[in-house]
Amino acid sequence: MGTSDRDRIGDPERLRVLRATGLLDAPAVPVLDRVTQMATRLLDVPVALVSLITEDRQVVISTAGVADPQAVRESPLARSLCRHVVAEDAPLVIGDACGDGRWHDLVEHTDGLAAYAGVPLNAPGAQVIGALCVVDATARSWDRDQLQILEDLAALIEPEIALRLARADAALGAARRQQERIFLRALLDSLEVSVMACDENGRLVINRSLRESLHTDTPPADVRSWLKNYPLYAPDGRTPLTVEEMPLTRAWAGEYFTGWQVVAATDVGPRRFLVNGRPIDTPEGHRLGAVVAGHDITDSHRIGLLREAQQAVTRVLADAASSREAAAGVAAAVTDALGWTYGEYWQVDEDRAVVTRIGSWSRPGRDLSAFTGGHPAAFARGEELPGLAWERGEPVWVADTAADPASSPRVRAGLRAGLRSAVALPVRSGEQVLGVLAFAADHPQRPDNDLADLLDGVCAHVGRYMERRRAEELALALAESRRQFDQIINQLTDKIWTVEVRPDGTARPVYVNTEHTTVFGGRLHLDPDDDFIAVMLRFVHPGDRDAFGAYCATLISGERAQLEYRLIGLDGVTRWIWTRGIPRREGEGEDARLLVDGISTDVTERRQITEERELLLAQQQQQVSRLRQIDEVKNQFLRTVNHELRTPLTSIHSYLQLIRQGDLDAVTQARFLEVIDRNSTRLGQLLDELLLMASLNAGDAAFTPARVDLAALAREAVEAITAQGRAEHLTVTVHAPTKVIAWADAGRIRHALAHLLDNAVKFTPPGGRIDVTAGPAPAIEVADTGIGIDPQDLDHVSDDFYRGGAAEQQAIGGTGVGLALVRRIADMHGGSLHIDSRPGHGTRVRLVLSDTAEPPTGRQARRRSSSSARSHRHR
Repeated sequence: MGTSDRDRIGDPERLRVLRATGLLDAPAVPVLDRVTQMATRLLDVPVALVSLITEDRQVVISTAGVADPQAVRESPLARSLCRHVVAEDAPLVIGDACGDGRWHDLVEHTDGLAAYAGVPLNAPGAQVIGALCVVDATARSWDRDQLQILEDLAALIEPEIALRLARADAALGAARRQQERIFLRALLDSLEVSVMACDENGRLVINRSLRESLHTDTPPADVRSWLKNYPLYAPDGRTPLTVEEMPLTRAWAGEYFTGWQVVAATDVGPRRFLVNGRPIDTPEGHRLGAVVAGHDITDSHRIGLLREAQQAVTRVLADAASSREAAAGVAAAVTDALGWTYGEYWQVDEDRAVVTRIGSWSRPGRDLSAFTGGHPAAFARGEELPGLAWERGEPVWVADTAADPASSPRVRAGLRAGLRSAVALPVRSGEQVLGVLAFAADHPQRPDNDLADLLDGVCAHVGRYMERRRAEELALALAESRRQFDQIINQLTDKIWTVEVRPDGTARPVYVNTEHTTVFGGRLHLDPDDDFIAVMLRFVHPGDRDAFGAYCATLISGERAQLEYRLIGLDGVTRWIWTRGIPRREGEGEDARLLVDGISTDVTERRQITEERELLLAQQQQQVSRLRQIDEVKNQFLRTVNHELRTPLTSIHSYLQLIRQGDLDAVTQARFLEVIDRNSTRLGQLLDELLLMASLNAGDAAFTPARVDLAALAREAVEAITAQGRAEHLTVTVHAPTKVIAWADAGRIRHALAHLLDNAVKFTPPGGRIDVTAGPAPAIEVADTGIGIDPQDLDHVSDDFYRGGAAEQQAIGGTGVGLALVRRIADMHGGSLHIDSRPGHGTRVRLVLSDTAEPPTGRQARRRSSSSARSHRHR
């Protein structure tokens, strides 16, 4: 240990802060024990501990996973790895003890321990007093997510340290108390959580976050006025709360509670809060007031409800026996889950002339007869909300029916029934709209793009089902057509004929059913001396005359024959005729005659049905193939995102468990909620990526090209990733002229660059380099000196949700959508994506844009993206 490290450990101010916490001599601290226990669970390690570093020893104040914690309570600094964390004020990670010199001095004291990870514990003033660490009995690699979890857990301990130091400070004077009140108010306004408090006189204090959630600058001054202006409801969203049931009233009455949900009615619709409350008492027991802290979980709750709706939709579609049953079930599942009032499904008819309602659902107890009765069940394209959503191919919102006096008749009827808002969303198969899902609610609902994007996933699921169901119904229709065909064949009136073959090869008509007009499209008149063969040849289609001549020659030779050929009737209509002839001889010697008996049948309808059947079978096979591809992509998606979802969900679940256990002060609760929020944000980002992938696959992603400077975009992307501190151990260089102008969507190009740089950083070891080049092609190239791509993975790295073997083996995070998104972005621009890589020699990815002088239109770009997605899936 160097001189500077010893100076930091022996720093008098650090030691003073350490002793002021009282942790060196404190009995068991529950918060610390919960954190170490959580560390063993989240990181799957046998031992976790919290240690403090004095000037000459290590003191362990909390352990998990050790049978006898007192056996390892104190040890000399020479036997401590945690001293390096304090001395360097930085995390210490050892994956394999055998290769690290700092471990050698400890071998005789650390039998069975082979891996270590520790992070600093900070006191206010940036003093490092100890470390939170975990150890494992086998060598392992610690990834970035695991180290982040360990740092988050350490952050949970720091409020306890700060609280203990605060208790050790002297009582503040009156002036300082006034300052603290001002600071407290500013602090409350700086919190992301919503806070409401009251003093002993019932006066309310509401912080900025809650005012913003309620969209008000002048909140009510007392509790009763609050309830009058902002009615509160139980978690079901429908049962009103009395004054005595309000969270603040309960806290004033002395009740402590955490994790209680309430719903507040606001001008912009109901908002849902997760609230904690407690009274504020003096040490002598005098009641000073009460405080309630809440987190606006409206969006996350709605996402949860939508997930439930998606699961319900999946069950409904799995159990539905028909399109109508599925339509009603989907409308009910989504409407009920989101707390809306009415839902319906409209299906575009086969002839695409109208959209027809085939299923609906309304909340029990609601009389909507003024809305549902006496109105058409079908609308033309562009008519009313269902027709508008069909025409535009995008969601159509009516935020407040009362605020739109010029609205359509059906919207006005909904207002009379108490419906205040409505939304209609198209259900697609590719770029074709198959139907429309429409919903209505009793309260105004502002257009919500996030909600629309989430519901688009439900619509996509319904679209796949309806497409599959349509294929099945077409198959049933085909079976019915075949049955009708059999009936028609059995009832056909055939044309019966008999001819005599003369020695010169002509055929004299002996009997022809001339009264029957089906075959010839009219009555055919024949004279006894006519040549039946020559007459028929006048009507035979030119393309079939050779075949008809060969058929006649076979009959004249005395052999039976049959033929299907085209005949142009007297009415000018071309029909398919199936004719069969059987020769027979009458008499003997010179009097012998060769007669041919035949029957001709109009089989035009049968031929058409057969052709339609073959076409339907081909379409059905394409549908089955497409559904299999969709199922494969779904399975790959589930396998890929399982890991990415599990870690943040586990962290959220663990923190919620700690919150439910109680005994936490407001600061600690805020820390917990901050960690939960960060993990929720991470889940949201993952969902955003997946939704963008779905939009690009469907061909409906936004595309707004303009003249952009690729060199500037490259520099911005590098500056962003450098500012995040992710490339601090790498050399990142931009090679570009002053400007590289191209027609492109700047937002999409930034997205592509972010993914390319993210991959380069993740797969390049410390000490490597990344070169970003903007060339005149126009093109952007990202090259790294990382681990490279295995040749067997190279052809698939831009497939949807594909992750290479190196990423799986080294547990490098990711969903497998990055390069797939980049490839689609290249397709949107009429460009291409080129990847060159060898294991151990780095990777070079080149994004080439179209060099056309003008950009493609949004429709062209979406068509390119959708076509590319389909062709890539068919590879």
